[in-house]
Amino acid sequence: MPDNAELRKMLPGIIPFSFPDIDNVGCFFTTGLYGNISLDFGLSGPEDAARRARLGKLLGFADWTELHQVHGDVLLSNPDSTPFDAPSAKDADGACTDKPGRAMLSKAADCQQIMLAHKSGKYVAALHCGWKGNSIDFPTSGALNFCKAYNLKPEDVMAVRGPSLGPGAAEFVNFESEWPAKFRPWFNPQTRRMDLWSLTRHQLVQAGLRAEHIFGLDLCTYTFSDFLFSFRRGHAGRQAALVYIKS
Repeated sequence: MPDNAELRKMLPGIIPFSFPDIDNVGCFFTTGLYGNISLDFGLSGPEDAARRARLGKLLGFADWTELHQVHGDVLLSNPDSTPFDAPSAKDADGACTDKPGRAMLSKAADCQQIMLAHKSGKYVAALHCGWKGNSIDFPTSGALNFCKAYNLKPEDVMAVRGPSLGPGAAEFVNFESEWPAKFRPWFNPQTRRMDLWSLTRHQLVQAGLRAEHIFGLDLCTYTFSDFLFSFRRGHAGRQAALVYIKS
């Protein structure tokens, strides 16, 4: 695990997050300045594969679980690791583990990456949540399924949301046909914008997480597209979010 001086050298390519009072969980978010982390979308190349493998050495985890993200609500429990140098064929948008040293990976370029950690530091999960994930309440079901997998109480789980599309940029011109009516409180019909950050917080609270246990890195990928990949800005690259139990 790198010390604080080493982490400062990485920034702003890698953003660390510390869950309060959970010392043995590592949590990091990469930015566009670290480079593309995905081998999907025809981006596969030796530089990308080497960049991915380097993350484990930099941050101190042995291997990771990558997913083929499909904007659904499936959470895999204790999945096997996947290679650094090849894209995953595992269709899911969430993964959880109790295995030390194995990072759970989420990739995004506007979508929300939600990292979960139990207060014991013995269980972690990573969720990938685009707007379609919000529309099917994946923050709620993902957190509940994480708790179910290890018989945890939701009030003992903490969550952090990484950089993603902010309230000023999440435009939905077809809200009426794309979203169920129950999500109207988070939609501004004058601006056609959706507050996905507040919605995700609400959905995590609905799962039973305490409001004071929910954190967010309020960096809008569209607004700060000079150092964050943004699909809506036409970027092909993806950021990584990683959470793991330290070995």
